Amino acid sequence: MTWRLYQVIFHLRSSLHIGCGKVGNLQRTRPYITGRVLWGALAMRLTRDQASGLGPAIDSRDYQRVGQQVHQSLAFTYFYPATKSGEDYRVDWFWQDAASFRQRFLSSYSGTALNYPDQSAAVGMLHEVEFISPKTVDGCEPVFLVGYVFERDDNQLDWQAACERLQIGGERGYGWGDIELVRLCEPEDNRLFGGAALFNDGYDYPVIRLSATEEMTARLLAHALAENLPATGDIEPLVGREWRSDATSHRHTGQYVVFNGICFAPGSIVGRELDLEVGPFGVWRMVG
Repeated sequence: MTWRLYQVIFHLRSSLHIGCGKVGNLQRTRPYITGRVLWGALAMRLTRDQASGLGPAIDSRDYQRVGQQVHQSLAFTYFYPATKSGEDYRVDWFWQDAASFRQRFLSSYSGTALNYPDQSAAVGMLHEVEFISPKTVDGCEPVFLVGYVFERDDNQLDWQAACERLQIGGERGYGWGDIELVRLCEPEDNRLFGGAALFNDGYDYPVIRLSATEEMTARLLAHALAENLPATGDIEPLVGREWRSDATSHRHTGQYVVFNGICFAPGSIVGRELDLEVGPFGVWRMVG
């Protein structure tokens, strides 16, 4: 199997919310774009493009069909916030200095529903939504999103054109998640994120190699299935919501919950060389 590697860079044009659970009134965001989020955005855009001129795309089975095609033809890394220095884009890893990253890239928006007859806020409806800011909070620099897409040699999906018209994440009805494609190109070598990982071809799925030793550790750059994985870090169940209108229950938008396994979170530490497959939704798993 042959996979072609592309570096993809987006300019973040509006606030970006990638749901990460709720604490009190605060809807938290992840500090990166997961593979599931990118998969969902691509599946939505490609499905609607295919339906253009044929009527509205209102059947969830069309989205499921295209989503499976995306799984078969493409794989992707997670995407991380970055700033631009000259012609280079520098990723700011949230695990290097969590407090500094939060102060620089994250902000929040507060709102509430109104009780119009009483001209007051509705009781219990105060909420705050955390987001990745389109400008750095400290210096007002533009924020970019850097990641990689792996394309199988027999791919028939026009995903590159779809990348020019994507909207991702939550709160999209308010204009959030607007991204602009800045760069889509084949890199000069197989190094990812400046050498944080290496891409290996020739497998059913793309394979990522992390070069690490006990003295010089490496970091997981995506969720990785925890079973038999020699890593140290946070573990979480990876779940997502889908639209399955043909299901017997929980058939409305966002009600169908899909479980993708128990995973080490991005940023977890590994202390020896590992080869990991990039599976569906960008989730890594041990080779062999």
